[in-house]
Amino acid sequence: MSAMPPPSAEPLRHDPDVLVIGGGIVGLFCAYHLRLGGSSVTVVERGPVGGPQSCSYGNTGFVGTHGAAPLAEPGVPAQGLRWLLNPESPFSIRPRWDGELLRWLWHFRRACNDEDAKAAFRVLVDMKKRSLEILRELCASDGLASAFTAQGMVLAFRTPEGFEKGCRSVPQAVENGVPLRVLGPGELRALEPDAEFDVCGALYNEEGAYLQVPGFVVEFARMLRGMGVEIRERTEVVGFEVAGRTVERVRTTRGDLRPHETVIAAGTWSAECARKLDVGLTLQPAKGYSVTVKAPRNAPRRPALLSEGKVALMPLGERLRFGGTLELSGMDDTISRRRVEGILRTVRSYLPELEITETLETWSGFRPCTPDSLPFVGRAEHYRNLSVACGHGHIGMGLAPAGGRLIAQIIAGEQPDMDPAPFRVGRYGGRAARRLRLRR
Repeated sequence: MSAMPPPSAEPLRHDPDVLVIGGGIVGLFCAYHLRLGGSSVTVVERGPVGGPQSCSYGNTGFVGTHGAAPLAEPGVPAQGLRWLLNPESPFSIRPRWDGELLRWLWHFRRACNDEDAKAAFRVLVDMKKRSLEILRELCASDGLASAFTAQGMVLAFRTPEGFEKGCRSVPQAVENGVPLRVLGPGELRALEPDAEFDVCGALYNEEGAYLQVPGFVVEFARMLRGMGVEIRERTEVVGFEVAGRTVERVRTTRGDLRPHETVIAAGTWSAECARKLDVGLTLQPAKGYSVTVKAPRNAPRRPALLSEGKVALMPLGERLRFGGTLELSGMDDTISRRRVEGILRTVRSYLPELEITETLETWSGFRPCTPDSLPFVGRAEHYRNLSVACGHGHIGMGLAPAGGRLIAQIIAGEQPDMDPAPFRVGRYGGRAARRLRLRR
């Protein structure tokens, strides 16, 4: 893929129609749809686009209709308490006194009910289907075609209990438009003749697809530049100037801008950015890990979800990537060897014959998670020209295309093609929002 030109050292000078804060997958899709609508757009990113600081760098790149189940489901709190005692478990919380974390957990616990989980699932499936349509059209171009693969995915289950639970989920998935089906005894072997799975059963989603990252992000940014979007890397937002209900100036480490509209799409850092404007976002960084190895000769050809272990497996040509864990440990970016070993142990339990000979990279990054797994997409309440697009969690690659289109429609004053209500930015309220109302 073509390399991006190095960022210019020149300061920011012009005043764009829209400034997008954040150059990850969400910010880039906001910029894409805004530019298609005719707006002049500038994107600022605190590091290099597609760099290791971004969640778009080391994840598994899953898109398509799989993975739409919200984190908050019935039974999750009890399961989470059991996992807390295991340092290699898929989920953990670092014990600490943190008011924002406690508030997030309180709302998360409230969302762990059957009614809310089913409603969130329907919304997320719809958003993922819309995003897949956008990606198929976008990646039909030569520049991005090689970074998009759609050949289905396998959901593997080690235990009879897990497989039974997975089979029970099939009718609801199909009812909501997810083409999920149970694989017969010989079908897994036919799909993956080289791999030796040690499982009790498997499901298959023919709409399973993935983006090769960070290559897709880098090439997409190159395409946006060709469309006239200005992308400024290594440019950090340090403050705002506000008059009444209007954001008049955005201060950055490379100079000031006076955009007509501002979109905060900075992933986990969105909460800190919004706080400078007294906008409270109930958002937590959920640290995830990935391990990229040299692809073994007997690796699966398709992406797979090792279901009970919550580990995703992604073939990337000559590389193979494993991704997993959800660690609520604040903004601590250290890599826990116990967590990494837990991921590798899970992989070996599902694929005991997998011949891993060389580890190429171990990475960790922060997924921006809301309590109900629905992203914040829309106007920041009490401001006339400020919008937010963040909180896409562990499925941001599969939600960003449709979310970016929704933001562009809202800013343009158009009728959105999907209901924006579930993504309302102020749905959790909070002290920051109350302060803002009093100040107005």
